[in-house]
Amino acid sequence: MKPPAELSRLSKLFASIQNIFSIPELRRRILFTLGMLAVYRIGCHVPLPGIDGEVLAQFFAGTQGTLLGLVSAFTGGALERMTVFALGIMPYISASIIMQLLTVVFEPVERLKHEGEAGRKIMTKWTRYGTVMLSVIQGAGIAMGLQSMRGPAGEPVVQVQGIGFIVLTVITLTAGTAFIMWLGEQITERGIGNGISLIIFAGIVAAMPSALVNSLRLLNTGAMTPTVMLFIILVMVAVIWAIIFMERGQRRVPIHYAKRVSGMRNMGGQSSHLPLKINMSGVIPPIFASSIIMFPSTVAQFVDVPWVQKFAGMMVPSHWLYNLFYIAFIVFFCYFYTAVTFNPVDVADNIKRQGGYVPGVRPGKATSDYLDTVLGRLTFAGAIYISLVCVLPTLLIGQFNVPFFFGGTSLLIVVGVGMDTASQIEAHLISRSYEGFMKGVSLKGRRG
Repeated sequence: MKPPAELSRLSKLFASIQNIFSIPELRRRILFTLGMLAVYRIGCHVPLPGIDGEVLAQFFAGTQGTLLGLVSAFTGGALERMTVFALGIMPYISASIIMQLLTVVFEPVERLKHEGEAGRKIMTKWTRYGTVMLSVIQGAGIAMGLQSMRGPAGEPVVQVQGIGFIVLTVITLTAGTAFIMWLGEQITERGIGNGISLIIFAGIVAAMPSALVNSLRLLNTGAMTPTVMLFIILVMVAVIWAIIFMERGQRRVPIHYAKRVSGMRNMGGQSSHLPLKINMSGVIPPIFASSIIMFPSTVAQFVDVPWVQKFAGMMVPSHWLYNLFYIAFIVFFCYFYTAVTFNPVDVADNIKRQGGYVPGVRPGKATSDYLDTVLGRLTFAGAIYISLVCVLPTLLIGQFNVPFFFGGTSLLIVVGVGMDTASQIEAHLISRSYEGFMKGVSLKGRRG
């Protein structure tokens, strides 16, 4: 018999699930989100014209552990099948990151950042234009690369080559990325959760059934023992728990506001805090690190140079050099992206203008130096945490030959998006619950 406390938690869980679909607006948002994700998954199976799918599948069979394999995982296999959504949402992510970097190094873009809603709309428009430009460039590269691809027997991937195929491929891939971008914006505005993140989430999760089937096949054939399978499952559960624990972790910097007298009222005198997450950079560092570290393996697919082939042979997850470079790039991008997204000087100035101060720290430069020190320590802890999460599953996959591509980067994305979406659903439920608390209560304004 289960303890009463556990039964109470289960009943609350089932009640919350029931409440999700009992609220019309929330139900509509969830169904709309699921519908848009279904449209995205359908588009991931619409092939490009002029492609021999069987020859292409044979080519991509040898791209595991390369940049092509990474992008294919993020697109839910759309790149491997070379569908209209082959580019996925990566051009939009790249354009967004470039725009964020420009806010630091380019003063006109920085001014737009501080212009409120009007500046945000202009930056969104520029991000869209940048997405289209990157899609055209990447689409042209893919089209020319497809024409040079050959199968194991030398058969071409593209049946009818020429400028017509390149133009058609560029238009199709660019339109596919633009449509995905539109789907993401619609989900964000009319659905639940962040649309772009959910699209990446759907692409990664879509490969779970086949990966699980392959793992069970190894178990049935004796290639993997039940002990190893149990160990892998326990490690995956532990990694997911660690991600949830660390992503929710915060360093709360206390902030006190000076007390002021305005007429007959006392203003201020409040205490608050500045929440600083342990992982301020999110999933950007492992994505960038994976892209850079896998570049030699990708080049080796098309360049037959001895030293390139030798170096690419060492850039595999099971090799110590790969993991060394991987960790180094993760640490670098953690510090770099945190510095881009969080400016201690601006935060310290805002606190000073609002009449606030950190206890025991002078306002102004001393506060910015203090925040910079705290942020540096948190970034170091976050970099170590991301490195362990990303490297440990990769080592296990390489050691036990598990056909389960859920590495650390994918786990970070899946768990992070899941937590964000769950928090938004919880916010909707709480807002509806507040209406129940207000029943029978009359609020009267102060007279006189």
